Amino acid sequence: MPVGRGHQRCPVRVRAVEPGVRVRTWRIGASDRPVPGGLLPAGAAGIALRKTGRPAQVKAAPAPRRTPAKKAAGKARAPRGPQRPPRRPRAPRFVRRLKRTWDRPLTAYYVLLGTGLLLALLGLVMVFSASQIQALRWGLPATYYFHKQLLAAIGGAVLLVIAMRMPLRLLRALTYPFLVVTVGLLVLVQVPGIGVEVNGNTNWLDVAGGFRLQPSEFAKLALVLWGADLLARKGDRGLLGQMRHLLIPLVPGALLVYGLVMLGGDMGTVIIPTVILFALLWLAGAPTRLFTGVLVTAAGLAALFMAAAPHRMDRLACVGATEPGDGDRCWQAVHGIYALASGGWFGSGLGASVEKWGELPEPHTDFIFAITGEELGLAGTLSVLALFAALGYAGIRVAGRTEDPFVRYAAGGVTAWIMTQVVINIGAVLGLLPIAGVPLPLFSYGGSALLSTMFAVGLLIAFARSDPAAGAALAMRKPGLIGKSMRRRAKKAPSGER
Repeated sequence: MPVGRGHQRCPVRVRAVEPGVRVRTWRIGASDRPVPGGLLPAGAAGIALRKTGRPAQVKAAPAPRRTPAKKAAGKARAPRGPQRPPRRPRAPRFVRRLKRTWDRPLTAYYVLLGTGLLLALLGLVMVFSASQIQALRWGLPATYYFHKQLLAAIGGAVLLVIAMRMPLRLLRALTYPFLVVTVGLLVLVQVPGIGVEVNGNTNWLDVAGGFRLQPSEFAKLALVLWGADLLARKGDRGLLGQMRHLLIPLVPGALLVYGLVMLGGDMGTVIIPTVILFALLWLAGAPTRLFTGVLVTAAGLAALFMAAAPHRMDRLACVGATEPGDGDRCWQAVHGIYALASGGWFGSGLGASVEKWGELPEPHTDFIFAITGEELGLAGTLSVLALFAALGYAGIRVAGRTEDPFVRYAAGGVTAWIMTQVVINIGAVLGLLPIAGVPLPLFSYGGSALLSTMFAVGLLIAFARSDPAAGAALAMRKPGLIGKSMRRRAKKAPSGER
């Protein structure tokens, strides 16, 4: 019998005592939980009253003694009620705030814009510092290379703004003409008397004003845009599931670009279009067996080309070298390490490099990162690496969050292009990879490379703005700023009323 809500299933003995009557005892409930003595609840007390005619008193039954076996069973028994999952340790506050900031819609837009401009500006400073001695050695003004790079940077900024504002429909319409023009320029480079040879490679064209154009740098951009448009069109028709539609005409077009660049002898530049092709195929969902076959073929061709040229084998032999070696064949690689090692934590100071005084070849192009380490130290090199890492991560974020196939392929291809070039250049300076003659994007001296890369960064910024969430955030922010400024002006302006 229940004894009340608070005493349900409690063993309670009720004793009724009256003169001349024997003691009567009732047991109510069945449980091992004791109840303190006192008056019985209303229901049970009424029963006792009907039995004895006197108020009943409650006496709690003694709790049963628990044996060691029962204690062990009680400990092993699962606790009652729903179990809460164990709490995960919370991240520090600044980490949570940084994560929330990074997840905002406009973060990729601002990161791409900021890192692109910062790298271009810092590159101008380092080109000015690293190229002065080189210019004087050739009998040129000390600021000769800096002026040319500055003009290229201004032109690149114009291209960046154009790319940011260009509609996607217009951009896709220009992909095929751009590829045709680029291939025509690559063919024109190989015409005797027109192409210009520099350091054994024929990959340049002389333009008016002493400016040299390198079509192979624009071929990277043309391949990215053409391949992205081609795959997006086939994806809309559901043709990417067939192997022949996945490979043709993308792979033959890429091979045409490779062949024209290799005719000039620039094997290092061929690596970048190869990576672009792999990135496009991977984003399109190519099967793993295709990558395996293409990788084996590419590795075989690379080994063949390297074995056919002794200077390429010498560069491969200089990986990890600490001494110049026989005939000073590893001179450039070793002095790049010397420049980094002599920089220390904070460098010797801007303009105070020693290796650029004729010891390190190409200090303002391929090995500008070594001069940066010597003059700005470990802090400067880590800052440059952090900027490139932020740029690459923002590009991956743009490619991963978009729903437009063309934007995904183009953003992924551009990001793969820039980051692969960064890895090859810095790896060669550190002695971890062979010297490939690949410039550091947005940083090294080279007008063609700077123009094409800044246009590519402008495309990434445009793709970041095309995200619906980012577009909505921009649309909400502009009226808010205008409205605030208008309200402030209205408060400050005299009304003329008294």
